[in-house]
Amino acid sequence: MSASASTTPETAEVRPKPLHGPAQYLPEPMSYEAITSEVMNPLLMTRVGRIWWISLLVSLALTVMMVVSILWLFANGIGVWGLNQSNIWGFAIANYVWWIGIGNAGTLISSMLLLTRQRWRASVNRFAEAMTLFAAAIAGLYPILHLGRPWFFYWLMPYPNTMGVWPQWRSPLVWDFFAIASYLIFSLLFWYTGLIPDLATARDRAAPGLRRALYGFMSFGWTGSASDWLRLESFYKTAAAMAVPLVFSVHSVVGLDFAAGLAPGWAETIFPPYFVFGAAYSGFAMVVTLAIPIRWAFNLQGLVTRSHLNVMGKMLLFLSLIMSISYATEWFMAWYAGSEAERDLILFKFFGAYAPYYWLMLACNCVIPLALWVPAVRRTPKLILAVALAINLGMWLERILITTTTPSHGHLPSSWQIYTPTIWDWTLWFGTLGFFTLLFLIFVRLVPFISLHEVKQFDWQRRRA
Repeated sequence: MSASASTTPETAEVRPKPLHGPAQYLPEPMSYEAITSEVMNPLLMTRVGRIWWISLLVSLALTVMMVVSILWLFANGIGVWGLNQSNIWGFAIANYVWWIGIGNAGTLISSMLLLTRQRWRASVNRFAEAMTLFAAAIAGLYPILHLGRPWFFYWLMPYPNTMGVWPQWRSPLVWDFFAIASYLIFSLLFWYTGLIPDLATARDRAAPGLRRALYGFMSFGWTGSASDWLRLESFYKTAAAMAVPLVFSVHSVVGLDFAAGLAPGWAETIFPPYFVFGAAYSGFAMVVTLAIPIRWAFNLQGLVTRSHLNVMGKMLLFLSLIMSISYATEWFMAWYAGSEAERDLILFKFFGAYAPYYWLMLACNCVIPLALWVPAVRRTPKLILAVALAINLGMWLERILITTTTPSHGHLPSSWQIYTPTIWDWTLWFGTLGFFTLLFLIFVRLVPFISLHEVKQFDWQRRRA
């Protein structure tokens, strides 16, 4: 990628005295024009650098691989995956849970930080919300592909009873359909509403032509009048208040996909809150994973400061402690309940066929994040990025293990079978990662990826302080 015209050197983050409130999350001094240039120049550049093109080609190649794996699945059925008589969900549902967790976290992070008036959200909420849309859309693919006959996916919807077929309301597939659909529609409205003032700024700064006309259409005639801002603020805060219970309910439904069963390791009342906090954990890690490369590629050290990295590191540390307590609670309840099947499953996790992956998951989710106790680690981009990547890996392993360990070691020993993914499981997984990256690369070139009007609002509060 190419740097923006108005760059802020890394040394600009070093200040002669400690700052508090809005000031610690913004460069000083920095004019409104400089802030606008920082955000808009990467968007309105006619040419981009080599790194962006290389990333685009790699992600496009992975997207093609995803399409090929889906076509192969359509031609040969779900038998091309590593499914067996015990493990009927496999990678498809595990990856669905991981992607929907990342998707849920984006809107949750943005809305909760808005309601609690956390000033640092202005630099990260826009691409956190975009991450929500892309991840939730990808998550919705997996249950459909897992149907076996995905062209009949519309049977999940309560359409008129002309064929004598209605949704099976006891099926988690139906729960997931309504959860994903409602969440995706709401997240799109929440993201787009906050984007409108910045689209108007892009409209005013773009050269005459198609781009200006497109931004003018997308900004819905925004003029920046007092009535425009009043409507925006009213809707935005109301939507944020609605988003929090929606996110909790959606991922609780995902947790109930497992907890509604009677299998050992799944029939746990802790699953709904455990899945919600796990989603926030993986989502925050993904926000850090996206923020640091964007910060480096577009020279945004003045807008995504080390103070932002520091506070996100604290959130990751807090959530890692919650996840550690959740794992300990699971072990304790397996022992305290006195169920032989539950105890045997815990031993299988630690010493069975999946033990190396389970130990790696614990290391990534519980041990490595402890490095964030050190302030220097939280403020060093490379170090906090390494921790975030480890958390992403650990949370993905957790979803895989939740989906595979219980079917591999359930109540009936004669049904125990180890799940082994095939090449088509892996190609679809890596393909969706490439597709997510492709969507994000296009996003940073089409719309403002930092909330410009909120950054200016906090800068105004700093100047008054």
